[in-house]
Amino acid sequence: MKKEEIFLSDWYRILFGNTPMEFMLEVFFRTLIVYIALVVVMRLLGKRMNGQLTIIEFAVMLTLGAIVAVPFQIPERGIAPSLVVLVCALVFHRGLNWLSFKYRKVEKVAQGDLCILVHNGVINRSALEANRISKDQLFAQLRDKSIRHLGQVKRVYMEACGLFSVFTEAETKPGLSVLPEKDQALLKQEPVDDQVKACSQCGNIIPTEKAREANCPNCGCEEWTNAIK
Repeated sequence: MKKEEIFLSDWYRILFGNTPMEFMLEVFFRTLIVYIALVVVMRLLGKRMNGQLTIIEFAVMLTLGAIVAVPFQIPERGIAPSLVVLVCALVFHRGLNWLSFKYRKVEKVAQGDLCILVHNGVINRSALEANRISKDQLFAQLRDKSIRHLGQVKRVYMEACGLFSVFTEAETKPGLSVLPEKDQALLKQEPVDDQVKACSQCGNIIPTEKAREANCPNCGCEEWTNAIK
């Protein structure tokens, strides 16, 4: 539009644009048809689309949003091309799922693989770095599972879909506290094991006497802190 054609008092243009009023009724029918088609496609994509999404599923969701937006708003565009694209997205997604089921390498490339973030109470710092996860983010997930310290943790897996799976030890051992440093009042109430120290970075446990003289043998950190029992 030209500058001289724009008026703040032109409420018809602001509300309905340059389309005639009759197009509003057409929008209703367009929306109804595309909505039904989208529900059918979502149903055929499978139950996983209703849960935590993988990278591929998230990409499909974004694609579906872009596909259905056009026939809602542009009167010059028909519905049929969007329906064809919806069917193509369905075929591509189901085909990739079939290849992932048949071939493990395809699954790893398309959807990623799980990684171990904590192994027997010790943080795998290289895994945190590779997945761009901070220690605070990891600890927040553990606190959400009512974990007080790493001595309670046998394994923490980050699944391919981004979820955290936590397995606890049958017998708790001393470990690095996962409580936030800002909550000093609660930290001071935690029972401390005087026999060992915990690496402040990875949670590795060594006897107190050795901690005074050595760096952490697991990550090389020089800072030691109290281990909670």
